[in-house]
Amino acid sequence: MKHWLQPGFWFALLIVLGLGLWPVFTREASTREVGFTILLAISMAVSLNIIMGYTGYVSFGHVVFYGLGGYVGMYLIGTWNASLPLAVLGGGAAAAILAFLLGKAILRLRGAYFALATIGVNEAVRTFISNFKPFGGPTGIELQFSVYKPYGGAAQALWLTYYAVVGISVFAVIFSYYLKTSKFGLGLMAIREDEDAAEVLGVATPNTKTLAFVFSALLPGMLGVLFFFKNGNVEPGDAFRLHFSIESLVMIMLGGQGTLLGPVIGALGYQRLRGALLTSDMMIGTLPLKDFQLVIAGLLMLLIILFIPAGLVGWLRQRFPRLRRILA
Repeated sequence: MKHWLQPGFWFALLIVLGLGLWPVFTREASTREVGFTILLAISMAVSLNIIMGYTGYVSFGHVVFYGLGGYVGMYLIGTWNASLPLAVLGGGAAAAILAFLLGKAILRLRGAYFALATIGVNEAVRTFISNFKPFGGPTGIELQFSVYKPYGGAAQALWLTYYAVVGISVFAVIFSYYLKTSKFGLGLMAIREDEDAAEVLGVATPNTKTLAFVFSALLPGMLGVLFFFKNGNVEPGDAFRLHFSIESLVMIMLGGQGTLLGPVIGALGYQRLRGALLTSDMMIGTLPLKDFQLVIAGLLMLLIILFIPAGLVGWLRQRFPRLRRILA
């Protein structure tokens, strides 16, 4: 019970709730879209932190769960007329099943070998989906406008997906913190520190790693359904964007991997920077500044690795020992 009194948990939860309620009070479409993007990024970063921050396995292909979940959900809605909640659950289940199968195979690898394997998996799934006719092949799946009528029309459906993302974000923070402070979470962190020693101490490392991988895949699969339902279509190129995974890694490293608050702060800070770049009129030579979005992400990752490898939260915990009890 004492774990739930930690200020860092409530601070992370208040950030998510504040972002979620902001567009509800303003009722502005632009504010809603900004909030949707930030909360989506927070949920993705928090979910990736389960396998990367808690377990120590760096995944460059986390977007594969987002893309597969989106495709399965859109297929259920467009072909079988499934409701949005059922499609979201279906997308999450599909991502979890894929993670379970992959976990049994590639989690035997460690370090760079695992990271490279996740890139290969993402490209393999993208290629398969591009040639899978039930999912529309290279053109993807496009929803008819009539799909949105049960939800009060397209405009109301946008708000529905927003509320759903708020709910998932809140759940992501609570679940991640519960996982971290549980006996299972201690096993994950033991694997992160020394996998061989953890196994000697009684941690069932293969099953523990696989279950963590499943947990980390569930939320991206659900988020993919909401994002593409909001857009009305899904294509292989959009669903399996490798740079989306890289940006999630940058968010975690910026805030502090292995912490609860780190991915939340990192995602918020990175998305605000990204939004400023995309809307900037500044030029570098003859190129607009927005074209350097991924370049800046790469530079951020390099600077973090060189100067603050523990991220912002980790640096604060090291610099000010008293904050260790506050920053989760």
